[in-house]
Amino acid sequence: MERPLTAESKPNSQKKISQETGTPKPEPSDARFAEGARAPLLVVVLGPTASGKTALALALARQFGGEIVNCDSVAMYRDFEIGTAKPTREERAEAPHHLLDSADPLVTVTAGEYAREARQILREIAARKHLPIVSGGTGLYLRALLEGLFAGPLGSEELRGRLRERAERRGTVYLHRILRRLDAAAAERIHANDAPKVIRAVEVCLASQRTMTELWQEGREPLTGFRILRLGLNPEREVLYARINRRAKKMFEEGLVAETEALLAKYGAAARPLASLGYKQAVQVLRGELDREAALVAAQQAHRNYAKRQMTWFRREPDVHWLAGFGDDSAVQAAAEERIRLAQ
Repeated sequence: MERPLTAESKPNSQKKISQETGTPKPEPSDARFAEGARAPLLVVVLGPTASGKTALALALARQFGGEIVNCDSVAMYRDFEIGTAKPTREERAEAPHHLLDSADPLVTVTAGEYAREARQILREIAARKHLPIVSGGTGLYLRALLEGLFAGPLGSEELRGRLRERAERRGTVYLHRILRRLDAAAAERIHANDAPKVIRAVEVCLASQRTMTELWQEGREPLTGFRILRLGLNPEREVLYARINRRAKKMFEEGLVAETEALLAKYGAAARPLASLGYKQAVQVLRGELDREAALVAAQQAHRNYAKRQMTWFRREPDVHWLAGFGDDSAVQAAAEERIRLAQ
């Protein structure tokens, strides 16, 4: 018999965890982050997977003496290399990088925890008179960093683990139906297939005895002390999808399945990044659920779907200067550099 989903057990963490599963479109207002005309500039490079964010961030760091802060949730985890498309060692040597390989694969890094650490790093970079450049495609982490998140309840790994187990056994749609009963407004904002957000929303409702919607309405604490310049990469969709397909194929050719096998042996199936795109399909190969060809096709489709979701999310970001092309295009890099010069 299944245990009822309740939060009677005490959370095992004393950290206050903040996370958001979706918000209305924020009001455009870069100026509110500035504490004066001479507030330091913060450049944000955003865009879908495979759009060339790393290349653009590196070009800007070289040109303006910048330091790059990772905003990709999976790239934070140590030992996960091929499936994350992290900057190479040579690329990392060109400019300081932060929040890469900084997390244990068995530990969950929430958006709120990421935001707190990244904000401290941004202040340190600004104190060195260098240009901070945030680069990555995890929209929730970026929203947490720039806009802030509601103050959620203390995290309960016991409750969260039971919710994950329930999602794996009965499907995320089952949990989404529970969320709809607990908080219909939140269920409207969160897609039924978005397991992390559905799980977090149900956890918040059960742990706090309040709804996500109520917490969203209580306001957030945005980043202050910076003038923020958002640069968005917006390549033509079919060209982007072709690049995504090529990159996924290259990952499999360069040993994604072998890397995944080694990671399973080292960390076990509980390692959070093993559920991410590419690694998930490699695990299915190792379990005999898919052959390599089918896994590649599935990974390519999953990455294309993710890119579409990313663009939907990023179009809600305020005051983005969209650049039509890829970040490794010299014309796109020149346009981005001009934007920065105008903002300085």
